[in-house]
Amino acid sequence: MKENIYEEAQKRLIFALDVPDKKKAFFWVDLLKDKIGVFKIGLELFLSTGPDIIGEIKKKTNAKIFLDLKLHDIPATVLAACRQAVSYGVDFLTVHVSPQKGLFNEFLSTQTKIIGVTVLTSLETEDLLNLGIAPELAINPEKLVIKRAQLAKEAGCAGIVCSGKEVRKVKELFGEDFITITPGIRLKQDNAHDQKRIVTPFMAVQNGSDYIVVGRSIRHTPNPLAAVNQIITEIASALKVPSRG
Repeated sequence: MKENIYEEAQKRLIFALDVPDKKKAFFWVDLLKDKIGVFKIGLELFLSTGPDIIGEIKKKTNAKIFLDLKLHDIPATVLAACRQAVSYGVDFLTVHVSPQKGLFNEFLSTQTKIIGVTVLTSLETEDLLNLGIAPELAINPEKLVIKRAQLAKEAGCAGIVCSGKEVRKVKELFGEDFITITPGIRLKQDNAHDQKRIVTPFMAVQNGSDYIVVGRSIRHTPNPLAAVNQIITEIASALKVPSRG
């Protein structure tokens, strides 16, 4: 396997720091900093440590930082929060998709890429119906993802979060430059846990995902480095396959 493909595969792997405190976060950063392209800071860690955790992780690694806060409020409040996140120097920030056109346009030229959340990978048809989503969209989650991806694009998001099951269509409709970040990743031997619309690392990247988010498949295994190597190998194998068509 060519080294440049392996390095490209590493860049596409996001590790979810879904841990409760700095000690546990630093354990994983120190262990994986030479293997991972992006570290994801979610609500639990951010609320436990505050924004200082961002700078502290940056001192330990050259990996990118994904601040996964899924901001959801009135447009003015979300916009103000995004400006604060940009000041932290993070590379990605998640927001819930807004129907307000151009809301995030000011960030298109910044280091921080605003990423719209479409449909959580823990949701499937029954869940969407219970949330009041129109049946014609709930029955086919891809349609709902596409609808929200369109809103994200119009709002000025640089990309979206979506499952590996929808990413191929997203790329077809919105272009290769529209970033797709895919959670709900499981190795073949893994338990799905609370995730429902899941794919393997190979499937996600083959379908067009720019980045995949992996947490439990690494954290909950006796040999995390072996799991990381397996994931990177799958990504690299997908990168060598002719692109989607």
